[in-house]
Amino acid sequence: MTSKERVQAAFAFTQPDFTPLDYYATPEIETKLRNHFGVQTSNGVRDALGTDIRFVSPVYVGPELPFDKDGSQMNIWGIIRKPMPNEYGDYMEPVNFPYAGWTTVEEARRFPWPEPDLFNYDSIAEECEHYPDKAILTGDFHVQDFINGVAFGRGVEQVLVDIALEDPVYLYIVDKRHRFYMEYVERILRAANGMIDAVLCGDDFGSQRGLLISPESFDSIFAPLKKEFFDMVHTYGAKVTHHCCGSSRALIPRFVELGMDAVQTIQPQAAGMNPYELKKEFHGQLVLHGGVDVQGWLQATEPKEIQAEIRSLMDVVGKDGGYIMSPSHHIQPDTPLENVLAFYEAATANRPV
Repeated sequence: MTSKERVQAAFAFTQPDFTPLDYYATPEIETKLRNHFGVQTSNGVRDALGTDIRFVSPVYVGPELPFDKDGSQMNIWGIIRKPMPNEYGDYMEPVNFPYAGWTTVEEARRFPWPEPDLFNYDSIAEECEHYPDKAILTGDFHVQDFINGVAFGRGVEQVLVDIALEDPVYLYIVDKRHRFYMEYVERILRAANGMIDAVLCGDDFGSQRGLLISPESFDSIFAPLKKEFFDMVHTYGAKVTHHCCGSSRALIPRFVELGMDAVQTIQPQAAGMNPYELKKEFHGQLVLHGGVDVQGWLQATEPKEIQAEIRSLMDVVGKDGGYIMSPSHHIQPDTPLENVLAFYEAATANRPV
């Protein structure tokens, strides 16, 4: 099988020749892998690791976004994020919160919201053609992202209150994000002429122990927008893989009803998210995309044990399709390089070159 056929088999719940493989890592791990393999690009790393998925995206052609020598960078949503050091590296955190003071929809209307014309979509088909045998995804964790994406501009506590109260300011911002990404992704899919296999989007509905929001809030605010987005993607023959950190177990039946094809991350240590248990309950309904634990397990486990667990995930969770193996989030900076290599070497052992 080609990589494309492998991923398509996983989405069709049929047995592929090998479990399809994906990759996400922090910049620190990415740099180590580039140096280890002697490559210059993320796709060079993916080639060296033997992964099955490649990402395409349009070219930003809008005004230059402000950038400061301290690493601060403004995104198209007017949010400035700055590298904040931690014990093992750094993480881009929001610092300006431009939506925080708004109390009326009129204030939100006056903000310079982005338009999809900030991107040029003409090169999408050519990008796809570079990877004829690979599964092609577009999108990212930030597509939709109605909780984190708005919290970066308004604050986490305020957003959780907004959701509970269905605050009109919050609902207006959510609608702006939704309409932007509906058009942005549709223009990518249209330009790709059927060559894109899946779209990655996201929202974090879970904490480590359970949901961040009530099922009632999910149904009232988010479910109609998710369904509209999923339906649009499906009209272009593509699938949806939806990033969702934490314990989203209580919402999985709703995800299925709304047309979500895959849930991405599958953090084994979060409540109810054991991939072996999810496989038993939801096989044939929802593809599991993730499952290799990066919440301390990949960092601390011996390579031989890592390889044994990778083989187990492929044999059990990967049986009869329905599974795309990848880290349960970005591989974290404190992960030994030998452990990362043990993971991918086990996942690609005996595959044809």
